Amino acid sequence: METPFVTSIIQKVAEKIGAVVLVDPECTFVGLITFRNGNKTFFRSSRFSINSSGSVAIAKDKGVSSFFLNKFGYKVTEGQTFFSEELCEELANTRNIDTGLYYAKELGFPVIVKPINLSKGVFVTKVHNKQEYYQAAKKILQKTSVFIVERFYSGNDYRIVVLDDEVISAYQRIPLFIMGDGQSNVLELMQEKQETFIKNGRKEIIDFEDYRIKKNLRRRKLNFNTVIPKNNIVYLLDNANLSTGGEAVDFTENIHPDFQKLAISIAKDMELRLAGVDILTSDITSPIVDYTIIEINGAPSLTHYASFGEVQTKRVENLYLKVLKALENENFD
Repeated sequence: METPFVTSIIQKVAEKIGAVVLVDPECTFVGLITFRNGNKTFFRSSRFSINSSGSVAIAKDKGVSSFFLNKFGYKVTEGQTFFSEELCEELANTRNIDTGLYYAKELGFPVIVKPINLSKGVFVTKVHNKQEYYQAAKKILQKTSVFIVERFYSGNDYRIVVLDDEVISAYQRIPLFIMGDGQSNVLELMQEKQETFIKNGRKEIIDFEDYRIKKNLRRRKLNFNTVIPKNNIVYLLDNANLSTGGEAVDFTENIHPDFQKLAISIAKDMELRLAGVDILTSDITSPIVDYTIIEINGAPSLTHYASFGEVQTKRVENLYLKVLKALENENFD
């Protein structure tokens, strides 16, 4: 069985500090690290005990984390959660899928509809009307019991990865797109993109059956058979997660100190030593004029980020080395 990327990096950096890694042979993304001083810690993919389970749980809940961030004085997305009757009958009477539509109309289309507690951009949808709203909300409720409707904000999407008082990486995330060559149709361009991902070690990312892709194509009066003119760019998804085919532009060396301080401050206030802070702003290399926090991640995965080059891979290795060194000296009593 192929060793997952994170596991292989953990094994590599653990060797540098004399730690021993025991990996479950069936679930190869799960393991136990034993340090030279006898301390032990488990990991599961990119999840480590460097963050408390409570802080990670709060960060994962987009509605709750947004509440606290707002109370701490940060600029967050305006939104409200809505529930299925199975989860909470009392709340569902006033905050159900139908009242969610009224709220979306109050905010003004387009709005963002997304699950409250899923990751990797699953079902995050930009909706422009009633039909698209119900399609997105029903998809989410088939998977989980709560979704959030948020105001749509324009701007560039950035992720800043923080460990304690240091920014490890900062990069802009660009949504999944294809570029026309004047000969290939949409489906062929998507297949070429998929092949490029696999070649670069990102595996099969594009879900050709994703309703959001089909929705965006219809909105542009396109379909899988449409030939795209040369150099024309077509964005297939609205969310910019790397796990759904987004691409990264690295700004680690150019991030402005204002945004470094902001990301570090957010992580500290959310009681997270390791965090991925997702921010919308116009330019991360200039002093802060305006920004909106999309969400915060207590177990940021950097697998796709590392696939963009040797420099990025080295940054990820450096991050995990620092995480292991911090855990080695942690007091687990």
